[in-house]
Amino acid sequence: MPRNAGRHFLQIPGPTNVPDRVLRAIDFPTMDHRGPEFAELGKTVLEGMKRVFRTRGHVVIYPASGTGAWEAALVNTLSPGDAVLMYETGHFASLWHKMATKLGLKPEYLASDWRTGADPQAIERRLREDREHRIKAVCIVHNETSTGVTSRIGEVRKAIDAAKHPALFMVDTISSLASIDYRHDEWGVDVTVGGSQKGLMLPPGLSFNAISEKALAASKSAALPRSYWGWDEMIANGRNGYFPYTPATNLLYGLREALSMLLDEEGLENVFARHQRHAEATRRAVRAWGLEVLATNPAECSGSLTAVLLPAGHDADRVRNLILEHFDMSLGTGLGKLAGKVFRIGHLGDFNDLQLMGTLAGVEMGLELASVPIRREGVQAAMAHLVSCRTARERAAA
Repeated sequence: MPRNAGRHFLQIPGPTNVPDRVLRAIDFPTMDHRGPEFAELGKTVLEGMKRVFRTRGHVVIYPASGTGAWEAALVNTLSPGDAVLMYETGHFASLWHKMATKLGLKPEYLASDWRTGADPQAIERRLREDREHRIKAVCIVHNETSTGVTSRIGEVRKAIDAAKHPALFMVDTISSLASIDYRHDEWGVDVTVGGSQKGLMLPPGLSFNAISEKALAASKSAALPRSYWGWDEMIANGRNGYFPYTPATNLLYGLREALSMLLDEEGLENVFARHQRHAEATRRAVRAWGLEVLATNPAECSGSLTAVLLPAGHDADRVRNLILEHFDMSLGTGLGKLAGKVFRIGHLGDFNDLQLMGTLAGVEMGLELASVPIRREGVQAAMAHLVSCRTARERAAA
């Protein structure tokens, strides 16, 4: 293979680019995970993750992908045969549904067209119908990575409360955590699921559960089998900064560095604003090209990624392949029933204005190479938005 000059543009919606500072931290020598130095590391990252989730409750960290945290959320709180209400927002919601079925649960799936988020009113109606309270949990994906659609979690919580239903509320934030505003305690979430490889700017390998007192109480009587995923030993050991088994020490070094960057240096509110700025610039580019953003509700457009719907007769995977071949940039593929119909632009993690402009320029050139009919106005539209944001900031600071 011939060498490509410059760096590869990894613009899939996760794993994201890992900052050099985080890579250097991961490169530290591995320490004794039973010693006092590790205890300080463990306490630091657990407290930092509470700030990210915006919770005062328990957080546990697993050496696993986000899929492991999905399983942990279910097996710690539910029993065989329990009914679970889930919403079909996209491919990853479908995978969580599939897992629930394999575990012996009875998930009920509220269908959608994959272009909108979970409908709070539909959830409320279904819960009102469940007068015997057979449904034990409501599971929602906050930001559907396959579609670029974000569900309104605070409104779903209000819907559950309006139905006066006791179901646990579980939320997947794998592609929204540390990218899109999220409030575990304020929104009354019982279990929040997260992963390391997206907004937290780390390689894959860590996953998280944020746990309410209600969920912890449910875990005392839950009868699904669990050992590795059990919360009890994780929480007990975590009080002193330790794990009940060998942790991913070097990834925890990286997590400590990433938390410092996100929480103490940039600040979460600024992180969220940056992601929203880049998301809006991307959507303006898509529309200026004359193409369609998959998400149809402006209030549900993702700050982490944008799924671009191509006109009929054009193959999104061909566009992606041409962009990779000619410009050394990876974009996200269409998943499930969106295969070949969309490509996904990731604009999350360690990402700035100039990186976004390079990304959008590569997309615009790739669309032309693939003979997709577009207007050559997308990059200019995104640039104008970014400049206007900077100008407004300068005026506010003056």
